[in-house]
Formats: sequence, C-alpha cells, structure tokens
Amino acid sequence: MAIWTAAALGLIAALLHVASIAIAITRCAVRRSLERPRPDAPAVSLVRPVCGLDNYVEDTLRSAFELDYPRYELIFCVAFAKDPVVPLVERLIADHPHVRARLLIGDERISDNPKLNNVYKGWRAAAHDWIVVADSNVLMPPDYIQRLLATWRPDTGLVCSPPVGVNPDGVWAELESAFLNTYQARWQYVVDTLGFGFAQGKTMLWRRSDLERLGGIRLLGAEIAEDAAATKLLRDDGLRVRLVDGPFGQPLGRRSAIEVWHRQVRWARIRRATFPLQFLPEVLAGGAVPFACIGIAAAAADTSVLAALGAYAGLWYGAEALLARTAGWPLSWRAPLTWLMRDLLLPVVWVYGWTGTTFVWRGNAMKAVSGSTP
Repeated sequence: MAIWTAAALGLIAALLHVASIAIAITRCAVRRSLERPRPDAPAVSLVRPVCGLDNYVEDTLRSAFELDYPRYELIFCVAFAKDPVVPLVERLIADHPHVRARLLIGDERISDNPKLNNVYKGWRAAAHDWIVVADSNVLMPPDYIQRLLATWRPDTGLVCSPPVGVNPDGVWAELESAFLNTYQARWQYVVDTLGFGFAQGKTMLWRRSDLERLGGIRLLGAEIAEDAAATKLLRDDGLRVRLVDGPFGQPLGRRSAIEVWHRQVRWARIRRATFPLQFLPEVLAGGAVPFACIGIAAAAADTSVLAALGAYAGLWYGAEALLARTAGWPLSWRAPLTWLMRDLLLPVVWVYGWTGTTFVWRGNAMKAVSGSTP
C-alpha cells in the first residue's frame, strides 16, 4: 500500500509540475515584436525609487529614458541627498533632455516601509492619473508602458510583473535565477491564470483615482510589504491584480551565497506574515517531497532508486529547461544543479520563514509582522 501511495503522490506532483510549466510557457514565451502605443495612449507618470548602486543600475535606470511611448514623465525618488546613486541619476537626466524627468529628494516617514516612504513624494508629485511604480533594478523594454496598459481590464485594480533574473554571473546568481524564474514566476503565473493574482512590487501600474477612492497610498503601509497591502486592499474592493504577459528582467550580476539566502528568507518571512494560509503549502511546491516519494516507492518495490530518481529528474527538470528556453531566460549547463539546490533549500527556507520575523533590507532593520500602522 505504501508503494502505491508514494508512487501516486509522485505521479500527481509530476503532472501538476508539467501543467504549471505549460501555463507558464503560454504566458512567458519570448515576444517576437514590440507593441506599439495606441494613438489615444494616456499620459503616464513613471515613479522609480532609487537607493544605492545595484549591479547594472546604470543600464536599468537608462532603460526608463528609452521607452517608445509618446507621453510620460519620469520621477526618481531618493531618501538622502548623499546617496551614491544621486550623481548617476542627475547625469542620466542631463543626457536625455527630451524626456521630462526629475529627481526628488527627501524621507517622509508615512509607514514602517522605507520603499513606500521614498515613493510617497513621487506619487504626490505625479502629474497623471496612470502611475507606474517600478524598482530601480527593473530593465524596461521599449514597449514597457504599453504592455502594462494592454493588460488592464475593467475589473483590474493593479497590473504587475514578477521579477525574472537575467545576466547572472556565477553559480550563486544562477541559484537566485532558479528561485526567481522557473519556480516563483512560474507559480505566480499559474495563480494569476486561475484568477487569483497577487501584487508584486517590482512593477506596479496603478490608476491613481482608484487608489485614492479606496483611501490613498498611505493605506499601502498597512502591511510590511506594499504589494501585500495592495493585494488585500484590492481584493476587498472586488478588483483584480493582473500580471503582464512576458515578465520584465532584473539583471543580477554577481551574487554571494549569503545574499541569496538572506533574500529568500526575507521574502519567506514576509509571505508568512502577510498570507500565512497561502504560505503553508509552499513546502510542497518544490521537488523535494515528490523526489522523496519516488525514492520511497522505488526502494519499497526493490528497484534501483538511482535509476528511478534519474528518470524522474529528467522529466521534472527537462520541463523546467523547456520553460527557460521558451521564455528566453538564462539556461546554462549548471541549471539542473541550481534547480536541485533550490529544491533542497525550499523546505529549509520554509522552516526559517516560520521561525523568525526580523530581516535587513538595504540597511534597514525590519520586522515581518502583519498589520503595520500606516
């Protein structure tokens, strides 16, 4: 009986895995042409909070000046005048006089979230009803704005894009890509396709009038993460969060093992604090449990465990390779190794998500608790 139960669980997991890959492929396949802006394209304010000098930061910030969109303004927000990113932003603004752009400096504390505090001044200064808030490490394609607007529907309250790791340098950056791309982004598109999309703070397209009607941007400080607060706020109002097809890249560059670990634990603790019921099944989402089931079934059936696991791994990671190739995501010879490393780490990260609340984000000591005071 145990043999059949373990084998059945492994088979069901493999079917769900392949089905999730199929859904992600339809949503993330490489786009063959750029989307042109409509003649009646609305004016858009693009707000980019900046802090420090990330890998590829000049490339990502410059991409905002090179958008193929007729009517947009660009507002950079930084908390402190002595931040090392300030000279870079000022130079980029000077190098692109044809783009209406400015840098706002100041730290107005409206919440426990440093990013939201930084964005607040840009939100208030924005001239248009359509506002995109995008992190400084998002690499924007020329049709960035029109793709976000094309995703909007009458029942939409927010359009987002999950981060996808590109340009990884070294095994640890590739491990981060393994978490971001064929695991996290994949499952986000599955959930979104089923009609239960949730916000992702990397890219957020708002209609300001909608958020103001619900109480204003200060309400995004109701949770430690503004995207979690946005998801709850919009769902309570009957509006949907939608993901743009073809997520936008986040250049990674060099990463250390400890950086990757701290980032995954931070996100796990935030998810556990803000959506504990949805966080519970995450321990089953990777390959660790299904692989264990197949190994148990093979051992009980007195067949080669290594052969069974090898065949199962070929199916499991072969499907991931197909997704990465179809979507144009990084796919090196080390990819199966980093996918295996990720799947072995996922249960450990999940445990750490439950066993602590503190983390450090860009030098700010923070605590992952639900219901912060805005």
